[in-house]
Amino acid sequence: MNKNVFKTNDGVKIAFTGAVEKKNIITMVENCKTGSCDCMTDETKKKISNMEVSGEDGEVHLDLSGEVSKEEIEAALARSKVVN
Repeated sequence: MNKNVFKTNDGVKIAFTGAVEKKNIITMVENCKTGSCDCMTDETKKKISNMEVSGEDGEVHLDLSGEVSKEEIEAALARSKVVN
């Protein structure tokens, strides 16, 4: 699975390509929203106002809205148990 992180006007976008299933990214987002993951610090979570998953298996996009940096999200992805 490849993970590319891009800074956008509204926040950060992550493009997952290759061996990625949309349901796994949705699970990751749900875990984050309910606080049952440790990949992001509470400080980073507070900066995100919205998380939106789009695409399909093989090419899934995750848009994060808020005052969050590309580096914070790259660090969180590195710690994620769902996508590693």
